[in-house]
Amino acid sequence: MNDENQPSKTQRKKQMTDLQDLGAELVELNEERLASLALPESLLDAVMEARRMTKFEARRRQLQYVGKLMRHVDSGPIRARLDSWQSVSREHIALLHRIERWRERLLAEDAAFAQFVSEYPQADAQQLRALVRNTQRERETGKPPKNYRAMFQLLREVMEKARGERDSPPSV
Repeated sequence: MNDENQPSKTQRKKQMTDLQDLGAELVELNEERLASLALPESLLDAVMEARRMTKFEARRRQLQYVGKLMRHVDSGPIRARLDSWQSVSREHIALLHRIERWRERLLAEDAAFAQFVSEYPQADAQQLRALVRNTQRERETGKPPKNYRAMFQLLREVMEKARGERDSPPSV
């Protein structure tokens, strides 16, 4: 009765649930990204309708319908595009965490300044040193963190520029 080439009922249910989850991710996308996916009109209409729904049960049923429509669409390219957007977001978050760690190290350790300048030679050492000094003074006197924020901005500019130079292909 059970054909060798046919997936089991459990596997089919998992595939349907995965497609429904993918549809739910589509509902959460902004207009620009949703438009760039070039979805079939019926699927796009169902996704837009799910966005408008606020009642839990109605939204759940609409997401099931979106999942049903997803069965007739090649989900591979959609999944790949969503994954690429998420990886860019993860990279950006990782960069912000690195900046934050560097800022805290620069404020806590004297040796961190020399290490940062050696890793990022394009950094304006004089400006950075002044920001570190002013931030430490701000913390001691309890003033608003103006220099603390300026230090973050400077570190971000330097580190993003260095990342851009590292990622760009070498000129021949």
